[in-house]
Order: sequence, then C-alpha cells, then structure tokens
Amino acid sequence: MTEPAPVPTFRELSPTMRVDVLIADWRAALLPELSAEEQEANLYGQAWEAYLEGDYGFGLWCWREVDRLTNSFQGKVGEVTRVVGQGRYLGFSHRKAIAAKIPIDKVYRPRKGDMSTPRTDAIVLAQYQLLCVYAVRAREGDAKSKALYEIALGELEERRRADPFIRHFDTFRRLLERPTGPSEAVAPVVVPDAPPAAALPVKAKRPRS
Repeated sequence: MTEPAPVPTFRELSPTMRVDVLIADWRAALLPELSAEEQEANLYGQAWEAYLEGDYGFGLWCWREVDRLTNSFQGKVGEVTRVVGQGRYLGFSHRKAIAAKIPIDKVYRPRKGDMSTPRTDAIVLAQYQLLCVYAVRAREGDAKSKALYEIALGELEERRRADPFIRHFDTFRRLLERPTGPSEAVAPVVVPDAPPAAALPVKAKRPRS
C-alpha cells in the first residue's frame, strides 16, 4: 500500500464559500462521458492538490468527501482509496492538523431556526468536524473550546442515531486520546447500515450541520 502523503505546511484556510465555488467550477468542467467514479476521482484530485499546496480549506472538503465515500462503501477503506487514489486517504494526522488551524471565531454555527446565510469569510463545518476541532482545542488548553466540547458531548448520543458521520468523530477522538501519537494511517470506520455504493452522488455543497 502506498504511504500517505505528509501533512502539508499550512499556508491559508480558504472560507467555505470560495472552496464551494471552485469545486462547482471544476465539476462543471468535467467531461460528461466520465463515469460517476471517474468524476469523483478527478474532482477529489484537484481539491487534494490545492490542499497539498497549503490551503486547508480544501483539506476540509477532502476530509468530508473521504468520510462520505467511506459511508457509501460501508466502511471499506480499500474501495475509498480506489476512488480517491493511493496515498490520498485523508487520515488522522491530516485531520488533526486541519482541526488545529480552524479559527473558532469564523466557524458558522447557526442557532435553531436560523435562516441566515453564512458570511463570505465563514468556515462551515459538519457537526462531527466541529466536534473534532473542539477536541483538539480543548486538549491544547483552550477553556472556551473545552466548555463547548463538553456541551456538545452531552448532545452526542441524541445525534448519533441520526448522523452516520458521528462515528468518524468517535474514531478521531479514540486516536486523539491514545497515550502516544499514532502514525499517519488509514482509520477504517465500519458502517454496517450505510447505503449501497452502487450510486455515489456528486454533491457541490457540504451539509451545514
């Protein structure tokens, strides 16, 4: 198995809106004759290269995409790697580095019933990614993040049944809490009740959880 790519040096973190616009442009440029998986691979490859150049905003998109595919393939990491490419599975070390760079003050956290649109400079995270950010910040001694993390953990069991991505946070937390830092590795997540992988939807927007 090809060794995963090293974590790139941080250069910038593009806000979600900029990432989504570029991803949409890249998707529109894909050849229509490509299969769904070929389109997935092409799109992910472009985002991965942008991430390796140091833009962690694209790393966030790759993070979510890897987990979406993992759910679709019922936790089969080998199948996800086949689609995204050898060495491109965004593992724990990458996730931890990205989570540590997320500016909490720019994370869009809508309140219940909030119909507003995020600012153009906002970072929109899925709930499980936000939990990972809180976990890293809390471990580093950030008091506010620790408090928010404890509140979020109190609601975790309620969310777990409805959100299949929460199990990816469970894996992240398990690796983060290991006594010694794990090496960069694929952390397979078994998803027994995931939908079949026959049709892999290509989505322009990430869910705003």
